[in-house]
Amino acid sequence: MIAHPPASVLRSRTHKRHAAGFWLIAVAYMAAMIFNAIPTPLYPLYQARDGFSMAVVTVVFGVFAFGVAAGLILLGHVSDWIGRKRILIPALVLELIAAVIFLVFPELPGLLIGRLLGGLGVGMIAGTATAHLYELHTAHRPDDGPERFEIVSTGANVGGLAIGPLLGGVLAQYVSAPLRTPYIVSGVLLVLAIVAVVFTPETVKALPVRPSYRPQRVSLNHGNRGAFLTALITGFVAFAITGVYTAISAGFTAGELSIPSHMLAGTVAFVLMGAATLAQTATSRLPLFLRQTLGLGAGMVGLVLLAVGVQTGSLIEFLLAGVLGGAGSGMLTKAAIGAVAALATPSKRGEALSGLFLICYAGMSLPAIGVGIAVLYVGLAVAVYYLSAILLLVLIGAGVAMGVDSARRRRLTSVVTDVGLPDSA
Repeated sequence: MIAHPPASVLRSRTHKRHAAGFWLIAVAYMAAMIFNAIPTPLYPLYQARDGFSMAVVTVVFGVFAFGVAAGLILLGHVSDWIGRKRILIPALVLELIAAVIFLVFPELPGLLIGRLLGGLGVGMIAGTATAHLYELHTAHRPDDGPERFEIVSTGANVGGLAIGPLLGGVLAQYVSAPLRTPYIVSGVLLVLAIVAVVFTPETVKALPVRPSYRPQRVSLNHGNRGAFLTALITGFVAFAITGVYTAISAGFTAGELSIPSHMLAGTVAFVLMGAATLAQTATSRLPLFLRQTLGLGAGMVGLVLLAVGVQTGSLIEFLLAGVLGGAGSGMLTKAAIGAVAALATPSKRGEALSGLFLICYAGMSLPAIGVGIAVLYVGLAVAVYYLSAILLLVLIGAGVAMGVDSARRRRLTSVVTDVGLPDSA
């Protein structure tokens, strides 16, 4: 007779696999974001070599965001039906193909194609990896709250976006072949990421009968409509701050300040994303409404400093704008992801998170492209001034939405308490 391990041993092994898988998916997610952020400090090199303007840089940035949107709309939600790994592995392979294109086709058309494919891969990865992390976390620690998941998922996303520019800037500054070496390094990371996903447990059972395919749609039907809409608005604004700052950072330091340091360009972007990551960690135990309020306040001050820094040509104010804007963006992003992951049912979690990221990347791309077009007519300082004013108005609207949702939840809690029902009613 074959002796089978006790059930407790099997559960222990399963928990260990989910624990390891949680970190493997986080590393793979971060590797993808590092690769897609690496070109940020390299754009001045492309500009100097090919002679295109900052407006073209924002178009390249917009092409990436368009790819993200396409990935989210077409495939970001499909992992709810066929499994997380069946989307993550092809998406990472797509990122690896983009890295090869950057290496063998370094001219502007190749840059556009590579950024489009990279964005398509991120669109497939963002909601899928976030849902996978949530499920691995709850499988390993079913009695824990969502704080660990929120910190790690947003840290992998934003942390990767922070490390990418810094790594790209350092390699471009101190290593030969600055338009090749960063992509070789990130390509190796992507190969390791694919291996990591292969060894991670699947958390979704493929449906015996798959639903009829349809593109992703942004639906508010995920429980509390007010909370879900608030998450979409805050996610949009958070990524808008990130997108505008990142899109103009290299051009501002190399053009407006006449400081052609690739490491400085990467450091400027690192400051923004690093502040976002630190703010997410530092405020993880704060109540949701307080975290959202702090994020809104920091984002508003950051936008004002961004407009002033560009207007005066001050690197110090530009960096401070990155610190405060990044902190605000990080807190708002973390709050939005945590809210949507908790609101959505398991069968629609990938769909809900993909919908959130679709709105987020619209926030990242549309304002950045708007600045690029406006620069052709009114100059960078005026373009950033007006865009900052528009985003400030959106932040105020987001604050009003948060206040209304918070007041509604307080009234509901008061009613539940008055009638003597349990809080879960």
